[in-house]
Amino acid sequence: MPRKILPRIVAASAAGKPFTLRLRWDNGDESQVDVAGLIETFRAYEPLRASPDLFRGVRVGDLGTDVVWTDEIDMSADTLWRLAQEQSGLTMSAAEFRRWRERQAYTLDTAAKALGLSRRMVAYYEQGAKPIPRVVALAARALELA
Repeated sequence: MPRKILPRIVAASAAGKPFTLRLRWDNGDESQVDVAGLIETFRAYEPLRASPDLFRGVRVGDLGTDVVWTDEIDMSADTLWRLAQEQSGLTMSAAEFRRWRERQAYTLDTAAKALGLSRRMVAYYEQGAKPIPRVVALAARALELA
């Protein structure tokens, strides 16, 4: 099986929204990626939470495989690419998710139970209020094949 090669980052800057990055990839794509969830969750990103100026100082790391703020604070291109795909709806759009649920004849509750999620998260995904993570899209597709 051929090895999948993820694009590398060629330019990075802080976007207008808090904790959002504007990225340009070596394949020509451009993305705005909201990284607030990661920054608010992990202790390593505490300095970024405390200093908006530090966040705005983002730069591309060596070889385009990450973005960096300091020698101790970085974020991998793989993670950013995955988030960009999820947030743009490329993994599964809200409409696709809704159609999946309807094809399966699932209510919000039964879909939540089948996917191991809360009913609220299923509703968020279906409304497009939250991006659908790749793992949820894959689980939905697997349930359809079962």
